[in-house]
Amino acid sequence: MPLPPLIEIVPLDKPVHAEITVPGSKSITNRALVLAALADGETTLQGALWSEDTQVMVECLQELGYMVNVAPDPNETCNRTITVYGLGGKVPRGGTVEQPLELFVGNAGTAARFLAAMVCLGEGVYRLHGVPRMQERPQSALFVALRALGHRVESEQGNDKLPVRIWGPRPSSYSRSVGDLAPKYRDQLTGERMPFCKVSIVESSQFASALLLCSKAGSWKIEVTGENAEESPYVAMTLKLIEAFPHRGGRFRIEPDASSGSYFWAVRKIAEPPEFMEYSEQFGVEVTTRLCNQLTVADWPHSGWQVDEGFLNFVMFGPHFHALREIEKTGKPLNAVFAALESSERNISRISDLGDSIMTAIVLAPFESESCKFTDLGRLRVQECERVVALRTELTKCGAKVIEIGDTLEVFPSQLHGAEIETYNDHRMAMCFAILGLKVPGIKIKNPACVKKTFPNFFQKLAAAPPHGLGANILDASGHKLAHDELFAD
Repeated sequence: MPLPPLIEIVPLDKPVHAEITVPGSKSITNRALVLAALADGETTLQGALWSEDTQVMVECLQELGYMVNVAPDPNETCNRTITVYGLGGKVPRGGTVEQPLELFVGNAGTAARFLAAMVCLGEGVYRLHGVPRMQERPQSALFVALRALGHRVESEQGNDKLPVRIWGPRPSSYSRSVGDLAPKYRDQLTGERMPFCKVSIVESSQFASALLLCSKAGSWKIEVTGENAEESPYVAMTLKLIEAFPHRGGRFRIEPDASSGSYFWAVRKIAEPPEFMEYSEQFGVEVTTRLCNQLTVADWPHSGWQVDEGFLNFVMFGPHFHALREIEKTGKPLNAVFAALESSERNISRISDLGDSIMTAIVLAPFESESCKFTDLGRLRVQECERVVALRTELTKCGAKVIEIGDTLEVFPSQLHGAEIETYNDHRMAMCFAILGLKVPGIKIKNPACVKKTFPNFFQKLAAAPPHGLGANILDASGHKLAHDELFAD
């Protein structure tokens, strides 16, 4: 039975003692699927996320002619063990000018960008298209880079967005003359010229990741440009993954998704149970007691691959947490920690501090003792929805004071109340505000099934009895408590 179109989250009224498992990382899973297809031999991905975005990638790889086997994961309902039979950098199938090979990417940015680069390794013509929102999202920097590598890329609307047709044959020779090539763009071992391009990550780091994932198979030289290009967390993830991956086949384990885990760490921060009075025989008086939540996320990643690993530090230290990184780098003594926390600004950056979990931090911000600024949010505007406006609108609807200036949101301490939350078909909007509902009475989530994009059993995790869930009550529009089977997002 599908999730109803509107659900209400009932606040927790008792302490939670739980260890929550979350599905595998979407970012790592879709990168690993591409690398496995381009690898030499059979690669088994363990703990791979099985959600709308990763299913889209698997279906596209199968459409391209790769053999991909999918088996259940005994430890997590929304994970799979996926075996990919790689072909050493070859793409098996391609279409013709009259009948291009169609690849539907849904609203999966990783699939749209990674496959656009990957089909350039094939033979034939390919057409990538998606849902209306995906066809609004930026692609230009990637398409410009692919053209610089010598490939034909034609946007059907003439706006460098999807739908797009890409001609896959590798260029028979590099189009630039020898004089146009600097020595550093020659292969250091063979001396051969390498197709070269620059790619900007101002709008999305996925453009660079797409090219880097395919660079070995395509013999491409990639230069990444744009703000924070050298330290972009998601580009760094791609490079570390490429280095660690078994390119001749083997086994590779996908770590849990830190962005998905952020929702459950957030419960520790805001969903404190109420105080109660009890008699103390030791002191002969009534004392106030508050039991604490004992909640952890199982197998929390510590590889440094996912920028949202840092969300746990946000839960522990609040909006000053980024100051601790400087202390770790410099090795200052403990008293410097407190001095740094006092003097540091309450600013959190989407570029350098947190990834998608910054949305969770924004929703928690009204409970802080001081206002907090969330900066560098430009990329949020071109994701599943216009997230900056969506967050401001829905938080304001709940009674929060939020000011939007440029690509910054400043959120002030506020007394919140219930509201019907528009999710804009955005999985992270649904999950962020569902967590808010565990604290604030009357939070109702429209279109909750949109969580299927990355976390289909999210609401089941909220409702399951501890220690595997939070034990929350979730109601439909009539006030009926939804059963476990009614909370899965198909």
